[in-house]
Amino acid sequence: MTGISPPPGADESAEIRRVWSGLGLPGLVDVHTHFMPDNVLRKVWAYFEALGEGVWPITYRFSQEERVATLRDFGVLRFSALSYPHRPDMAAWLNGWAAEFARRNPDSLRSATFYPEPEAKDYVAEAIGSGTRIFKAHLQVGAYDPRDPLLTDVWGALADSGTPVVVHCASGPIPGNFTGPEPFAGVLRQHPELTAVIAHAGAPEYTPFLDLVERYDRVHLDTTMAFTPFIEQRSPFPRSEFARLREFGDRVLLGTDFPNIPYSYYEQIRSLVRLDLGDDWLRGVLHDNAARLFDLRSGPEAP
Repeated sequence: MTGISPPPGADESAEIRRVWSGLGLPGLVDVHTHFMPDNVLRKVWAYFEALGEGVWPITYRFSQEERVATLRDFGVLRFSALSYPHRPDMAAWLNGWAAEFARRNPDSLRSATFYPEPEAKDYVAEAIGSGTRIFKAHLQVGAYDPRDPLLTDVWGALADSGTPVVVHCASGPIPGNFTGPEPFAGVLRQHPELTAVIAHAGAPEYTPFLDLVERYDRVHLDTTMAFTPFIEQRSPFPRSEFARLREFGDRVLLGTDFPNIPYSYYEQIRSLVRLDLGDDWLRGVLHDNAARLFDLRSGPEAP
């Protein structure tokens, strides 16, 4: 499916900049982008390639430097470098890589991850103490129960510090043993002050994850792939939930999955515009909500 693309002959960066500048914003804040070691990223891309030709092409299959430059050209003021382990003894190494990436790229929110293992509480505490701004947990890829006792101190440290964690806990694109709303709801019952960002707006279980947003004041949604034609033809967002999407608009954050998306970055932005939930809602999603959550008013940190 072609989806929404910039008008023929249009420059993608110019079209994206036209959207945010027209709202009076200084740029975008994207909380769900992926930068990781090259060998790990190649394996991620190989997974999508294995789905078959043309099923999930990687639109921004560039070098790391070109990908960073592309986001900056779009006007993305801050972005994350989310990675996620699929086995023990991997998370600490990924966190070290991400710390160095953030040192080289001060407009990147320093990112980290974890896995249920005895060392997790220590390397998560160290990451928080040394300036990590955002964590990622991927229950589908990691294939772990978020209620694992080895993660109790991890969730507790994140809740106590107020450090946001992007959690892929919904069942899209492929269900896992611990995906769906109930496993992560169990974490929130134990740690109600956790600042959680539900990836992909909880697709396809939009309604029960909106219930969690309504129940817990620190739970957010990110827009990653949600509302795009690519997802709408598979897991359409229920129109009956637009009122709650607007009501809790101050807890909806821009996410895109860049670079691992099978369509243009502009398509994600344009899909949010087409929801027609109002300029205030859109300003919050594209910039203001994340700027407030991460206290970004003072500008990028020094390298």
